[in-house]
Amino acid sequence: MTIKENTIEPARVILVCVDTGAFDAERSVRELEELARTAGAEVLGQVIQKRPSYDSATCIGEGKLEELAQTVKDWEIGLVVFDSELSPNQTRNIERILDVRVIDRTTLILDIFAQRALSKEGKLQVELAQQRYRLPHLAGKGIEMSRLGGGTAGGGLSGIGARGPGETKLETDKRHIRRRIESLEAELKELERRRGLMRERRKKDNVLTAALVGYTNVGKSTLLNALTDAGVLVENKLFATLDTTSRALNLPDGRTVLLIDTVGLIRRLPHELVQAFKSTLEEAASADIIISLIDLSAEDGFEQSEVTDKLLVELGCGNIPKINVLNKCDKVDNAEELYCDDKTAVISAKHKKGFDELLDCIARNLPETAKRGKFLIPYDKTGVINTIRIDGKVFSEEFTPNGTLIDALVDCKIFHLVEEMLCN
Repeated sequence: MTIKENTIEPARVILVCVDTGAFDAERSVRELEELARTAGAEVLGQVIQKRPSYDSATCIGEGKLEELAQTVKDWEIGLVVFDSELSPNQTRNIERILDVRVIDRTTLILDIFAQRALSKEGKLQVELAQQRYRLPHLAGKGIEMSRLGGGTAGGGLSGIGARGPGETKLETDKRHIRRRIESLEAELKELERRRGLMRERRKKDNVLTAALVGYTNVGKSTLLNALTDAGVLVENKLFATLDTTSRALNLPDGRTVLLIDTVGLIRRLPHELVQAFKSTLEEAASADIIISLIDLSAEDGFEQSEVTDKLLVELGCGNIPKINVLNKCDKVDNAEELYCDDKTAVISAKHKKGFDELLDCIARNLPETAKRGKFLIPYDKTGVINTIRIDGKVFSEEFTPNGTLIDALVDCKIFHLVEEMLCN
């Protein structure tokens, strides 16, 4: 066990991971540490226990747990976070031996989401995820269930894992939670219906959409702000923003696309969150193009990209055109030497570098629904001009001896219709 003393934050935490070989344990613990710091904890140490499988009673085995209990006592640890999901029985057994609160990875992520959700829909989604996760864990008693919870905003010990609606008391029964889940589902269903109507309206109005996706903290909000002046909160923390933001983005070919930011992704994203945020993530499933942002400076940036791609496939986005945008090139040596194909762009969102290439890449890969062209329209066919003005976007008009020269962006169907009208 490695102990790192740090006295900056009051919430003293130790992380615990069981390495069964199913995933890269060290990398997972590093990510768990970043999650814990995001929640407001001071991480003093970590335990990685190699085992062929999880212990059904204590997750890491009673012998290792007794050793951990001494460390918890010596270092006055107030919270232990497990990297795997714990059953109610495991939580109860572990807390009995350690005599401190114990939470798992899912509870920690739900806590961060409870801090970060700002919109009504975001808050409802977080609470739904918490209630769904809490329901089968009501059998767990002891430290976890004896507390009062709810609404702690700070990053102290009492807040981590207790934000959001919280447990009201030990006697909270399953009927009450089931009723609350039904109520939340009904509210979210109505919001989802409205979101669906908005998507249908955009399609009807031929509004092109681009979904900005990627691992949490890769720079999506920074890029959205840099491209559109969206004013979205930017922090060097995981899940800095949860609520969907959309802004219009003008492309070099004259088209305009609605750029939609989506919630950040992460390894082993809890199933409850995937389900709760399904309506938000569906923005990617209905987009005309997906912009997958990758952190060039991250040691495992391309592995993070694989996590993103896998989740996109699960959401039914496998057939949507996608481009890869390699961000934070300012932190990488010789980034300009990276090979880029027609579906890749290298940028620095922070320094607004490579944006021309990025916009060209988006326009190049965005499905062609409109074309820009110059039309010389004879004066005896002015009706064509009205068609272009109503259904297209006119950039310039010039009166010439032979007719009106119009530079315009029009729907592909209108483009060919205008060509036919001018030929007849």
